[in-house]
Amino acid sequence: MSEEKKNWTGNIHLGAKTDLTVVLNQLCKAFNSSPFFKHSGMIMRVVDGHIEGYIEMQPNLIGNLAFQILHGGVAATLLDSIGGIVAMEHLYRRSTPETLTETIKQVSRLATVDMRVDYLAPGRGKYFIARAEVLRLGRKGCTMRMTMVNDEEKAIAAGIASYAY
Repeated sequence: MSEEKKNWTGNIHLGAKTDLTVVLNQLCKAFNSSPFFKHSGMIMRVVDGHIEGYIEMQPNLIGNLAFQILHGGVAATLLDSIGGIVAMEHLYRRSTPETLTETIKQVSRLATVDMRVDYLAPGRGKYFIARAEVLRLGRKGCTMRMTMVNDEEKAIAAGIASYAY
């Protein structure tokens, strides 16, 4: 890659890990400023150069009082959110100087089209972490695979979602 293309935005160019980390942190900051995220305690964070979702177990997130387990809707929301933000991450990773304007438009209009969640185990744990990977990143949409584990790395839920942009 030429030096000109490496420095195409002034502050941020998507070819260097440190600069991409700035973009990823900005995405997390935007998600974390959401009133819903603040209310639920859900956060997005950058770990080892990738975004993951995190939420601590709280009494107000319990869905089954008899068993004291996480509400399935909280798991689904965390999976949907991590799928969307990681899709945005990969749009930025694929971006070039010539396509940055279009990438920003895609990121700003990204929306969930369809999502399936499989609940693999009761939602027990001190905290939960969600991660996502790209199955397909197309021109107008993408398909993501998401997983959620507890503090013991036990799989709690998995999902596949389609997003349009």
